[in-house]
Amino acid sequence: MIKIRVIFFLITLIVVGSLGLFVSYYARGYRLDFASFKFQPNGILVLRSEPDGASVYINGDLKTATNASISIPPGTYDVEIRKDGYFSWYKRLIIEKEIVTQASASLFKNVPSLSPITSVGAVNPVMAEDGGKIAYSVLPGKDVGADKSGLWVLDTFSLPLGFGAGPKRITDGDMTGASYVFSPDGRQILLTITNSSFLMDTGSFTAQNQRVNIASKTDTTLAEWEAEKELKDQSLIRNLPPELSDILSRKSLSFVFSPDGGMILYTASASGTLPEGLVRPLPGASTQRQERGVQTGHTYVYDIKEDRNFLITDQPATIDNMDNPRQGALRWMSTSRHLLFALNGQVVIMDYDGTNRQTVYSGSYFAPSAFPFSNTTKLLILTNLGAPAATANLYTLTVK
Repeated sequence: MIKIRVIFFLITLIVVGSLGLFVSYYARGYRLDFASFKFQPNGILVLRSEPDGASVYINGDLKTATNASISIPPGTYDVEIRKDGYFSWYKRLIIEKEIVTQASASLFKNVPSLSPITSVGAVNPVMAEDGGKIAYSVLPGKDVGADKSGLWVLDTFSLPLGFGAGPKRITDGDMTGASYVFSPDGRQILLTITNSSFLMDTGSFTAQNQRVNIASKTDTTLAEWEAEKELKDQSLIRNLPPELSDILSRKSLSFVFSPDGGMILYTASASGTLPEGLVRPLPGASTQRQERGVQTGHTYVYDIKEDRNFLITDQPATIDNMDNPRQGALRWMSTSRHLLFALNGQVVIMDYDGTNRQTVYSGSYFAPSAFPFSNTTKLLILTNLGAPAATANLYTLTVK
C-alpha cells in the first residue's frame, strides 16, 4: 500500500511538474512545431484597437481581430489594422523570442463630421497650456448684439453622452485688437486691450465696468507665470538623464512634456547626439526607427521610459505657437500617444513616434487654429468653410 502511494505521488509530481513546465513555456511564447516535434521559441504580439473589433493583417494576410494575442515566430512583420469607416493603422514591428510586444491602434474616422460651436463669429482662439480651455473673442457687428460680443471661454472636455458644457462669456465689450494669455493652471486670463490690462477668472463673468486695470503689473504678472512654468519644467528636467537635460536646457528652441509626463516634444536649436543606453532597455520596447543625432531646427519626441528619440519633422514647425501661421503647429493630444499637426490646408494626427500620419481634415481653415479636445474624440477648428465673405466660426470635428 505504501509503495502504491509513493508511486502515485511520484506520478502526480511528474504530471504536475510537466504541466507547469508546459504552461511556463507556453506563456513565454513557445509552441510545438509539428514538423520537427520540438517546442520552438516564439514571441507574443498583443494587439488592441480603439474601437475594437478591427481586422488584423500580418504581412497582408488576415489573422484575427482586435483585441487579441498572437504567438508568432521571431522576425520583422508588417502589421495592419483595418476597420470600415476608419483610416487603417500600419506599423512594421520586430518580434523577439519570449518577448511580449504590444501595439495599440487608435483609429480615426476617414469621414469626420463638422458641427458648429459658435454662430456669430470667433476671433483669435488661444488654448490654455494644459489644454483644458480655449479662449476666443466675439466682435461687435450688425448681427452681433451686446449680449454676444466679448471674451468667451470653452472647456475642451465633453460630458457623458457627448453633451458639452458649452462656451461661457467671461467679459463683455469690444475685443477688437485684444490679446489674452492664460495662467499656467488655466484658472486666470490676462486680457490686454490697447494700453489696458485686466486679470480675470476664467470660471466667472466680469462686467466691463467692473474690470480693474492692472497695466502697471502686466510685466510682473507675466514674469511670475513664466517663472512658475519654468519651475515646473525644471522639476521634470532634473529627473532626466544629464545628456538629455543638456539638450533641453541649452540646445532646444522650445519643448513641452506630454500630458502624462512620459515624453517630451522639442525643437533643437543646435546639433547634438543622444548617447545610447541612457536608461536600462525595457523588454518589448518600441522597435520603430529612431534618431539619436539631433539636428538644428528639427522637431523630435523623446520617450523617457524607453529611451527612444523619434524625428517628427525636419520642416519648420512651432510647438503650440500661434505666432507664425505659415509654420505647422504641433500639439499633444490628451492620450500622450498622439500629436496634432495643424498645417496650412490640412490637419494631421500621428502617433507619438511620427508614424501613422493621417489627414483627418483637408480644406479651408485658419491655420494653425486646430485644437484637440480632452477626450480625443473631437478636434476644434476655426473656419469659414471656404466662403471668403463669411465670418469664421469654431467647429467641432468628430474624428472618433
